[in-house]
Amino acid sequence: MNFFGIGLPEMILILVVALLVFGPKKLPEIGKSLGKALRSFQDASRDFQDEFKRQAAALESEPAPPASLPAQAPESAPIESEIEAVEVSSVVEAVATPEKSPESVESAA
Repeated sequence: MNFFGIGLPEMILILVVALLVFGPKKLPEIGKSLGKALRSFQDASRDFQDEFKRQAAALESEPAPPASLPAQAPESAPIESEIEAVEVSSVVEAVATPEKSPESVESAA
């Protein structure tokens, strides 16, 4: 017999020490209160497991969202294309109308 890693000889030793410490009159009361505490702990544990299972079943029964949503262009796409158009036009203007560089001004003077 092995209970919580305690063998039969250790269990008997614990019971003898408890009998000596608490006496024969208190030992049944202590055992009864220990049994009630253990039962209430088991009931609370069972209630927790039941509630957990109910919540899991409720989540499974909810309709799932559609697996694939239609692809939507981000709202910033028009803004990005406008920025790109402005950048391209400014590059074209810069190439079409070259400014005088400081080197060309010095050589002209």
